Amino acid sequence: MKVAVYCGSRSGNEPLYAEKAKELGEFFGNNGIDLVFGGGHVGLMGIIADAVLASGGKVYGVIPEHLRDRELAHTGLTELFVVKDMHERKAKMAELADGFVALPGGIGTLEEIFEVWTWAQLGVHQKPCAFYNVNGFYNPLLEMVKTMVATGFVSQQYLDMIVLAQTPTDLVDGFRAYAPPQEKWA
Repeated sequence: MKVAVYCGSRSGNEPLYAEKAKELGEFFGNNGIDLVFGGGHVGLMGIIADAVLASGGKVYGVIPEHLRDRELAHTGLTELFVVKDMHERKAKMAELADGFVALPGGIGTLEEIFEVWTWAQLGVHQKPCAFYNVNGFYNPLLEMVKTMVATGFVSQQYLDMIVLAQTPTDLVDGFRAYAPPQEKWA
């Protein structure tokens, strides 16, 4: 299994975020789960990649040229794909991955998980999408999505399709149990 992880290019203010990224990376490496990620050596991205590699796992990075040129690319990966731009990065990560998870992060993390979540509801892919909800990080976001459901802008099935995990085992179990919802507009 290859899992695309979207997460911060920063580590955040709480040491727990880095600890949980490392823990997930070690779990992946120790359980034969390959990491697909944004290819950077900074923040939670670098922490999870280093943990997978240190645990004997495979790591596939996808980085746009302009970020590689700023010397942000992680060296020593199983494979690093250098692409033209962010659009190609997201497409390549989606192609490589069997599932997607957002760890704590910023605007880019949200944009990336929301895009693959949207693609899943539209039937572009049938892969699971997850939020790794470290210390309730995503609770406010999930409350907003519940408001979208309550006000009729999102169907309940598209909220229900999200795997919500707080441990590596929760994540993998959720991915294995995943059944895609009915495709929107089908």
